[in-house]
Amino acid sequence: MADELVLLDVHVSMFGMRVRIALAEKGIKYEYREENLANKSTLLLETNPVHKKIPVLIHNGKPICESLIIVQYIDEVWKDKSPLLPSDPYQRAQARFWADFVDKKVFDAGRKIWRTKGEELEAAKKELIDALELLEGELGDKPYFNGDTFGFLDLAFITFYSWFHTYETCGNFSIEKHCPKLIKWAKRCMERESVSKSLADPITVYEFVLMLKKKYGH
Repeated sequence: MADELVLLDVHVSMFGMRVRIALAEKGIKYEYREENLANKSTLLLETNPVHKKIPVLIHNGKPICESLIIVQYIDEVWKDKSPLLPSDPYQRAQARFWADFVDKKVFDAGRKIWRTKGEELEAAKKELIDALELLEGELGDKPYFNGDTFGFLDLAFITFYSWFHTYETCGNFSIEKHCPKLIKWAKRCMERESVSKSLADPITVYEFVLMLKKKYGH
């Protein structure tokens, strides 16, 4: 039986983009369904009743939730195609640690940047830059976080590149000025078709954020 795959997603979501990159890296065909977060589908609410969030990957009728868990699931199920996680247990643990760091530190600081003003905004900018500088230190002079091959942590973090323009515009600062190596790494990742075709356009992301700011009065 052929695998039946449905992805419930939102185009501008950095979390959804991860799943799209993972599926593209593995060359897996799937059905994409764009969700409206203001009016969530019955399918989304049924398949992710705990968090009621995208992305959700439905594989032969069984839902998998949370982007990093979905990516690891894809890597395990289709393990014969382009492995994403390192084979070494320690390196695997490190990749998971830093991916978790991205979700906790980069995402939170980035969200505060477009949702706050004044001193809160300045604090959020410092928080984001500090987090990015730590990631740049982890990258070092390597082409990718795992060395010569694009992998799990690259995939987990590169999707935020779509949001850099929004952070910089809302916060009036330059990420490249603080983290030039990260920008070079991001451009290297963008040379991969799986990444360039999966990432949302930065202007589209910014327009989406402007709509949210207007709606919620940020």
